[in-house]
Amino acid sequence: MFENLMNKLETAFRKFKSKGKLTPADVKEGMREVRLALLEADVNYKVVKEFVNRVSERAVGAEILAAVNAGHQIVKIVDEELTEIMGGKHEKINIASNPPTVIMMVGLNGAGKTTHAGKIALKLKKDDNKRPLLAACDVYRPAAVTQLEIVGDKIGVPVFKIEGSNKPVVIAAESIAYAKANGYDTVLLDTAGRMQIDEVLMDELKQIKEAVNPHEILLVVDAMIGQESVNVAESFNNLLDITGVVLTKLDGDTRGGAALSVRFVTGKPIKYVGMGEKVDDAGSLELFHPERMASRILGMGDILTIFDRAQQAFDDKKAEELEKKFREQTFTLDDYLDQFEQMKKMGSLEQILEMLPGVKPGAMKDAELDKKQMPRLEAIIKSMTMKERLKPEIINASRKKRIAAGSGTKVEDVNKLLKNFEEVRKMMKQFMGGGKKGKFGKKMFGMPF
Repeated sequence: MFENLMNKLETAFRKFKSKGKLTPADVKEGMREVRLALLEADVNYKVVKEFVNRVSERAVGAEILAAVNAGHQIVKIVDEELTEIMGGKHEKINIASNPPTVIMMVGLNGAGKTTHAGKIALKLKKDDNKRPLLAACDVYRPAAVTQLEIVGDKIGVPVFKIEGSNKPVVIAAESIAYAKANGYDTVLLDTAGRMQIDEVLMDELKQIKEAVNPHEILLVVDAMIGQESVNVAESFNNLLDITGVVLTKLDGDTRGGAALSVRFVTGKPIKYVGMGEKVDDAGSLELFHPERMASRILGMGDILTIFDRAQQAFDDKKAEELEKKFREQTFTLDDYLDQFEQMKKMGSLEQILEMLPGVKPGAMKDAELDKKQMPRLEAIIKSMTMKERLKPEIINASRKKRIAAGSGTKVEDVNKLLKNFEEVRKMMKQFMGGGKKGKFGKKMFGMPF
């Protein structure tokens, strides 16, 4: 995520940090690099201009220029201004005081409305104890209703439809009446995708809005379309006065233009970010926190999001047990296997590790362990003796050959597992502060590594 932007900003900051005290000319030169990095990341030019002006104005203050660590101070300013550009703080979904809460999903064809209607429904169901209902209001796309039913079945959320109806306004209104009569407290309207230049279909959205008066109108935007996302957001916002944005495919966006532009240009908050295509994958939908996203962009990690996922995946007892193992350095390969099993609840290992401070995107690809690799991992560990699991340092070349043969894998696979295990132990030892409880505290040890 945002790999290109992160690398270019890091280069710009290196110039700041290498000079100690700074002059106004140093700031100007460094900010030119930042400006180019943002433009190359497909950030809207209005946003770039405003951002650079804000940072430059604060950076040339006498207090900053006189500081011994002026470069670090400027990075702090950039962090704060990035956060502000993206909205300052997380904005929650508007919940109706008198249910059901009505959430209208809108956007272009192929943006991911149906999938993300399901993702949001599942999140509200699991995290907020809601009883959501999906409403099939897309009467134009072939198999649209069937797709929504498949999504609903996968997450255990019912779908409201009217067989043979070609009137989305009627379907939307009837779905709300059905929800009220049957105890559903949230209705997500899955509307048809459309181009912003299609006046007839865009007008239909206005009719749905007028008929049901939704509490939320969420625009689903593909983050990978970059600056074009601003044009899309402006068009839908001018027509519907949207209440928020859902950015999809953020894991495939190496630039960051959409995330940095949409809020500033429309004035409407990004409420969710989507990653991956599977509706029920852990970590496939996150609440959008501007300060956390700014931290990721600057390569400073996102520990709080890791904590959020860990809290959902682990209970306090497991966290305490794992913390104790790391403190006493009794973390074994059996524990390692168990933690990877738990990791599935939090998303991919690579995705989690890239949220750690100082870990660049793509740097931990070798540590990725997906569902297909889990049986291989289990087979390798179970082919070891109990002594080898407790003390992997005794595993020499002949033992590796035996383990590989017993697990039906290669010696390289065994080497890779042992290397990853050792890297994790070193990483966690650092977090523990050399064997003592680290600054991240007990929460960190809900982490499955």
